Amino acid sequence: MLSNFVRTVDTLNERLGRLVSWLALFMVLTQFVVVLTRYVFGLGWIWMQESIIYMHAIVFLAAAGYTLVHNGHVRVDIFYGTMGVRSKAIVDFIGGCVFLLPMCAMIAWASFGFVTRAWGIFEGSPEGDNGIPGVYILKSMILVFCALVALQGLAMMARSAITLSGAEPPPRPEADLLGEGL
Repeated sequence: MLSNFVRTVDTLNERLGRLVSWLALFMVLTQFVVVLTRYVFGLGWIWMQESIIYMHAIVFLAAAGYTLVHNGHVRVDIFYGTMGVRSKAIVDFIGGCVFLLPMCAMIAWASFGFVTRAWGIFEGSPEGDNGIPGVYILKSMILVFCALVALQGLAMMARSAITLSGAEPPPRPEADLLGEGL
């Protein structure tokens, strides 16, 4: 049952991470268009400039779980890198319990009022009608971040528990930078 949970959460974050990674390309292309139209043609659209901020936030917030699946988050590898499989599983399990899950809970708790107030007024761009009217949706990504990272943290802890029990944990998804297999 734990293995199925780990595979399901890994797959969710893997697919979401691959999907969201395409926003990085659209972000670069949009920035190119903004610069070209502004400095070559003297044209500009606030909504297009704001879309870059939205894409940037979505890439980092929605892909945080993907990064955790692939052990891409910063950690102190001085000791961890030389540890055995069981020792790493203990560190991952304790780290998830003591640091990761409480951090996710604290961020969710601290941002919940912020997000609900934005939804309560359907907060739009400070630029008025010229900007993107969905700031409340963008702010909701904070809670999405918390949920995805907490789920992946639980999967990481479950993988560690499986390892500590002596069973073989499910393999991590392979990082595929070309996005094949979506």
